[in-house]
Amino acid sequence: MKKIGLFLGAEPYRGGTFQYGLSMLEAVASLPKDQFQVSVIYTHDAWSDYIKAYNLPMQKVRLGFLGRAFGRIWRLMKLPMAGWRNISYYCHSFARILIRQHCDLWIFPSQDIWSYRINIPSLVSIHDLMHRYEKRFPEVSVDGEYEERENCYKQICKWSKAILVDSKVGKEQVVESYGADCNKIYELPFVAPQYIYDSKSSDKFDKRYKLPEKFLFYPAQFWEHKNHKRLVLAVNSLVSKHPDINMVFVGSKKNGYESVFDMVCKLGLDKKIFFFGYVPNEDMPEFYRMARGMIMPTFFGPTNIPPLEANALGCPVAVSRIYAMPDQLQDAAIYFDPLSVEQMVDAIERIWTDDLLCADLKKHGLMRSGQWNQQGFNKKLYEIIKDILN
Repeated sequence: MKKIGLFLGAEPYRGGTFQYGLSMLEAVASLPKDQFQVSVIYTHDAWSDYIKAYNLPMQKVRLGFLGRAFGRIWRLMKLPMAGWRNISYYCHSFARILIRQHCDLWIFPSQDIWSYRINIPSLVSIHDLMHRYEKRFPEVSVDGEYEERENCYKQICKWSKAILVDSKVGKEQVVESYGADCNKIYELPFVAPQYIYDSKSSDKFDKRYKLPEKFLFYPAQFWEHKNHKRLVLAVNSLVSKHPDINMVFVGSKKNGYESVFDMVCKLGLDKKIFFFGYVPNEDMPEFYRMARGMIMPTFFGPTNIPPLEANALGCPVAVSRIYAMPDQLQDAAIYFDPLSVEQMVDAIERIWTDDLLCADLKKHGLMRSGQWNQQGFNKKLYEIIKDILN
């Protein structure tokens, strides 16, 4: 009997990171009970009900200030990580909790510093290296963010027992960037979280969200790399030709929000573009069901989760032609250059006006989501864990 630990440290407002954690929780819970014993450690109350639903042993922890401060000082002094890993048990209560579980493998769905700061066998997900490949965006390059990420990923590659990536492109980027051993990198593509299929619309949904009868949808936090501004310009180009066009934005306010909101107001699009802020998981499926289509002009990859959610619910998709996105979605989306407002205009107009295209995208999206779903994700993780432990 092998013991598997799962650490869930992402908060709900972390977007795709939280959704990925949900998929990983489902996969770990599905491991054969006669082969594996599972233990879950989490930091945010939002995880509690999800974990209880699987009847798994769980423990909430606090990431103590003193231990974190000591660890930061250790790194700033450029002391060897091997030394910190050896003494973390004595310096950090959280480290003691994980070590005392005596797990054969700890899974970290987020790109966590704890995966290498604690002397435990770890399987760590690296979602993207966009701080290297899209470093022009301040959210991954300023105020020490680039350096923090570089250090984190270097240490993950050095100390982890194995690494998970979303795609072949993701694997190539990890090897290219850090010289990681390709034999310890496993491809586990993203999947739409199970709640997308299970959630039913709330009776109060229509009261909470005053949505137009027909609209396009973009679920994304307002980071600059999400490219909201070009999408606004594309909508503005179409208003005179298609006066019924509407766009709905949902997502937390980040470094790009104010400029996007100001642009919408200056262009007089405040009755065409709607902002709904952070939307809880239970409400998200209804947006996809009601939307004419989802438009995602992001600059970040290699792949993304929202298009998979749209596919699963029959919502037509148009996305950026970047990195591994065409491999992820294939014929279940139409593509455009995220730098080109003109290409974005064409993609939006096609989805807004072409019923046959939308029906075709819906058909292929549902087919793709049937080919790669949570059950496939569960099976693939099981195979990866067996390979690592053997």
